[in-house]
Amino acid sequence: WADHMHRSVVSNSRNSLFSQCKVYKTVNLKVCYCDVVLVLFFTLQPILLSLRRGQASVSYAQSLLGAPETRLTALDNGLRIASEETGQATCTVGLWISVGSRYEREKNNGAGFFLEHMAFKGTKKHPQSALEQQVESMGAHLSAYTSREHTAYYIKALSKDLPKAVELLSEVVQSCSLNEADIEQQRGVVLRELEEVESNLQEVCLDLLHATAYQGTPLGHSVLGPSSSARNLTRHDLVDYINSHYKAPRMVLAAAGGVNHEELVGLATDHLSGLSFEYEGDAVPVLSPCRFTGSEIRMRDDALPLAHIAIAVEGASAASPDIIPLMVANAIIGSYDLTYGGGKHLSSRLARLSVEENLCHSFQAFHSAYSDTGLLGIHFVTDRNNIDDMMHWSQNAWMNLCTTVTESDVARGKNALKAALVGQLNGTTPVCDDIGRHILNYGRRIPLAEWDARIDAVTPKIVRDICSKYIYDKCPAVAAVGPIEQLSDYNRVRSAMYWLRF
Repeated sequence: WADHMHRSVVSNSRNSLFSQCKVYKTVNLKVCYCDVVLVLFFTLQPILLSLRRGQASVSYAQSLLGAPETRLTALDNGLRIASEETGQATCTVGLWISVGSRYEREKNNGAGFFLEHMAFKGTKKHPQSALEQQVESMGAHLSAYTSREHTAYYIKALSKDLPKAVELLSEVVQSCSLNEADIEQQRGVVLRELEEVESNLQEVCLDLLHATAYQGTPLGHSVLGPSSSARNLTRHDLVDYINSHYKAPRMVLAAAGGVNHEELVGLATDHLSGLSFEYEGDAVPVLSPCRFTGSEIRMRDDALPLAHIAIAVEGASAASPDIIPLMVANAIIGSYDLTYGGGKHLSSRLARLSVEENLCHSFQAFHSAYSDTGLLGIHFVTDRNNIDDMMHWSQNAWMNLCTTVTESDVARGKNALKAALVGQLNGTTPVCDDIGRHILNYGRRIPLAEWDARIDAVTPKIVRDICSKYIYDKCPAVAAVGPIEQLSDYNRVRSAMYWLRF
């Protein structure tokens, strides 16, 4: 069919292509007719292919309903296995564990992050060189991360290497070597990372925001922990951390890509059925209740070129039904960076103001959701002379959400949120991460069709009501780093959390 189209284009298009020749001539390019035909043909090819694809295309709603099912199975010891099979040649498989810095005490804050480093230093069966060789021989990628409530170890590999990947993961989690020499070596690595993070002012600002918003509670701990912990953590502290938290009922073996669920369950039975589900003395760790405190923390340093400022109120928990309207509200505020095109034509009102009034270098609305609370806020980077104006318009954007948000605002926010939810699942690793976190947070994987329906149900009245519940006349937490002399005092910021309207 394509050859036939090629012949018909070449034989019948001399007159219709004459205008194309004139286009080339206007930019002083000497192009013969044959060249034009070839250029047009190669330009047409993707169009023709897309037409063929279009014959079998499906709507957005149909594609959501046709998404692969996430299957969930539990072993006798409480370990859950969840997978999404897409038939790809690669897969990502990992263990997601319900533990993070929130489960740490002041004395051992940073133990989870330290353990993440130790995971790649070898196991009792495979010393470091052998473990690295095993991973490299598969062409795989082994990685890990720690957050305030979750820890994950995962491998991206070819689908045919799934059995070996699960075996290596089970060893990393169950029999990490933790020898004293490696601990001392990693101590230096962790201390250097802590120094590097101090130069990332966005990370510093958001850590300070948690520290002041959740002061006096474990949720105020940073993931990396203080340098004093990194210097003083012992092997006994790390072993105690593993024995206290690495329990089967708090783990999910998640996989996405070219994986067979029955095979995955069999591999989990072989390698992970021995994971303990009992706690020493039946002392099951319980999350201590968090407490949000409206407050501020400032680190003024006039030598820095830009100020990093974050303002947040207490948001919804991960499982709260209010989280969808709050996500729509954040999508309405949006984000901005100096590198964005669009200028005064950007859809977000705050972004347009940022361009027209030169308010900031960047801003981002965020919502960090945890198991029983959340932080709903805005982080922005600006120079020392625009702090007051940027804070004013950021709080003004919040007040608009609570009082005057329109139908068109909500429609735009809903579309942006849907695009973000679908767009972030752009590979086996993001999908696997999504599965692992969902099983830990909700006990199931919420399908995209359900997210879509819940987003569609949001109306302007719902956005106004939910934002009023969480934002209007609430005490915010504020964190600021850099040349922040112009930042108003806390009472002034607090007074902008409501409008006096007559």
